[in-house]
Order: sequence, then C-alpha cells, then structure tokens
Amino acid sequence: MRIVGKQTWVFQNPVYLTASGTAVGPKEADGPLGVHFDHTYKELHCGEDNWELAERRLMEQSIQACLGKVNLEYKDIDFFLAGDLLNQNVTANYVARHHQIPFLCMFGACSTSMETLAVASALVDGGFANRVLASTSSHNATAERQFRYPTEYGGQKPDSATFTVTGAGTALVSKEPSQVKITSATIGRVMDLGITNPFDMGSAMAPAAADTIQAHFQDLQIQPDVYDLIVTGDLSGVGSPILKEMLKEEGYDVSTIHTDCGLMIFRPDQEVFAGGSGCGCCAVVTYGHLLNELKNGTYNKILVVATGALLSPTMIQQKESIPTIAHGVVLERVSG
Repeated sequence: MRIVGKQTWVFQNPVYLTASGTAVGPKEADGPLGVHFDHTYKELHCGEDNWELAERRLMEQSIQACLGKVNLEYKDIDFFLAGDLLNQNVTANYVARHHQIPFLCMFGACSTSMETLAVASALVDGGFANRVLASTSSHNATAERQFRYPTEYGGQKPDSATFTVTGAGTALVSKEPSQVKITSATIGRVMDLGITNPFDMGSAMAPAAADTIQAHFQDLQIQPDVYDLIVTGDLSGVGSPILKEMLKEEGYDVSTIHTDCGLMIFRPDQEVFAGGSGCGCCAVVTYGHLLNELKNGTYNKILVVATGALLSPTMIQQKESIPTIAHGVVLERVSG
C-alpha cells in the first residue's frame, strides 16, 4: 500500500530530487543563506518594469537554473506543477504558457512548495511521469499589494506580521538517481482555530503544522528523533513557539530539532517583523540551503512542512476567520 494511515503517502519506487534552482531578491540575498541561491538581485524590480513581471522572472530563472544543472531542456519534462500567491496564479500560468509542458496549476498558499513536491513525487512513483518540475514563487511587493496595502501606502504593521519573501524555487523530481531521495509525504487537512488577524499568520498556521506533523508521526508510527531536522515553512517567530508547545502537549518534543524557514532566511537585525513567509520562503530555503546540507552530510533525513494561510482580502473584509493547511515531505540523503 502506498498510503499509510489516513494522510501519508509512502513511495514504493525510487523517487529522487534530482536538481533544484533558486532565485531571490535583495533582502534575501543579503541574509545568512545568500550564498546558497543560484540567482540574486540587488533591487526588487529584478530588471523588469513592474512587480508582477519581476516575480515571473524569478520563477523563470529558478527553472532555468534547475534544468541547467542536469543539462535538460523544457522538452525533456513530462509535467510542470506550479503555483504562487497572486489571483488566478498568474505567475505560474504565464510562465507555463511559454513552454508547452503539460501543466497542473496548484494553490495551497504558502504550503504550495511541498504540495507541488508531494504530487510530483506521487506522479513519478506511480509511473505517470519520468520527470516533473515543481515550482513556486512570491514577491514582497506583489503580495503586499494584493493581500494588505501597497508598500507605497506606508501602512504600519505590528511585530506579529511576516515579511513576504521575494524568491522562487524549482525542484526536478525524477527516477534518475541523485544525492537526495523523496521517501514519503503527509497531506494536510484544512484547520481553522478562529484567527481573524491577517497580520498574525504564525498563530493562524501553527495548528495546521501541528496537525500534519502529528498525523505524520502517527501514520508512520515513529517519534521525532528519526529526523535530524523538522523544518516548517513560515510560522516565523510567533508561530514556531506555538507549534512546539502544541506538539509537546500531544507527547512529541521537537524543541531540539525544529526550526523555521521564515527565521532562517533573514538575519535578526533585518527589518522583517516576525520573519519570512510566502510561497517562495520554504521553496528557496529547501531547494537551496537544505538540499546543500543534505548533500554535504550535515543532515541525513529531514521533514519539511510548508504551511499556508488560505485567506483572501474579500473574506477578511467579511470578518471570516482564516483557514490554514500544511503539507509535509521527507527528504533523505542517499549514502555513498
């Protein structure tokens, strides 16, 4: 059986994260992980005329970097899975229109990176594809304009707010052996604990992350110590302590092995409020820094859980609470 328990897929055939590519904006390039990214920009326009085109360029460049590492072209890819934060997933759709690869557009808010990676792995494991690209992106200025206020407005934010990462990450999932194997994935449920504040995504998303991680442990009948690292997507400084406390109450202590991509990508002295978020946050940290750490042997087995807030400005204006979700993927270093 490929499904174990209620929510976890265990891949029966070898599935590899064969290559990856990343592209980021200036603040991310200036952060502690800057050396791990393939393309970096010194300004938010990324050489384009507007923010949306800048985000599109980031996704394009992450794909090109990924394919370039294994000397492949677009015609060599069976499926393209991608998503972003903008209405109608316009970044992913407009990138896909140029390449004519069979395309599945996906949306899980900031959880989309692991959603696309999990589905790509299932396609390869099931024999429906040999090579699949999984890509996500976000841009600070496009997200602020859509979900809150344009940056130019100068609106004040509380310390609980997160800072949308400007970046894109792409993974190539295939049957072709590499140093990193994808062994399982846990698909999350939509959770809603009644949080209505769009400037506190960490508190809203922590229950979804806790639910998915707990389901992962229970489905596979394992304890946290089987992993060298459990990393969440963008709970930041607010949500990460909540997650650890919620899991501890259920008998799972992850305090020594948990960290968050939103805390890793920026320095403490950078002005990013509670930390990073966005579709690009988990993608660039995972497909850049964490893959490098797996390849060089710092980690042997990690669980990456990307978290997403499934809100829209319309629902917030109607005083609706914020539903959230989290998806987890296990990455393992191939010894030798």
